[in-house]
Amino acid sequence: MPLDEAGALRVYAVTGIGEVREGDDVGVVLAESLGAAAPDGTPSLRVGDVVVVTQKVVSKAEGRMVRLDASDPAAKASLAESESVRVLRRRGDLLITETAHGFVCANAGVDLSNVEEGWAALLPADPDRSARRIRAELGRRLGVSVGVVVSDTFGRPWRQGVTDVAIGCAGVAAVVDLRGTLDATGRELVATQVCVADELAAAAEIVMGKDRRVPAAVVRGVPATWLRHGSVADEVVRAHGEDLFR
Repeated sequence: MPLDEAGALRVYAVTGIGEVREGDDVGVVLAESLGAAAPDGTPSLRVGDVVVVTQKVVSKAEGRMVRLDASDPAAKASLAESESVRVLRRRGDLLITETAHGFVCANAGVDLSNVEEGWAALLPADPDRSARRIRAELGRRLGVSVGVVVSDTFGRPWRQGVTDVAIGCAGVAAVVDLRGTLDATGRELVATQVCVADELAAAAEIVMGKDRRVPAAVVRGVPATWLRHGSVADEVVRAHGEDLFR
């Protein structure tokens, strides 16, 4: 059976990005890496692409880095609590907390991986706003309208392993609502809402990895209907009144 190339989704790692530091403009950094055409003349960034960039580089650029002694569990717990609006669970050194963004995650997203010794990365203050700024800069410098997703690695309740999810987005839907449409058998869908921003983040992580120093990827082939105003805060974060577990 032939493969459907028209429905293909392609994910490309963005290489050549050096160390990002406080004060850098992530949009400019990405534009410089994506501005050159490929050897065959194909533009590195096309209208309708979605650029996925890791939270870590955004946090570094925005100065969301703090000193932390990794050997001091009490200091790490204190930092996580300071980044939380409530602590939901504790087990040893692990805290499950709710951040001011509404994210429920381990240790309020405080991260010591891929940062210099003695430092910790905090989540961006407003990841949707970060995504909007990156998108605007890419548009100004490269003349293309793209979507942007800011991703981070989260664990999931009831499942082993971690995956990347979207913590911010711009120019691409966070959730595609299929309620009221028909499934393949003709039955009406009454509850299906697909978090496509999380799916894009997870797909991008496959080519970025955790140990390759690749902090961004381009996803090509996204359905045009997904390319609209998007917001993780407005579309993904579940309200307390709708949450069965808080």
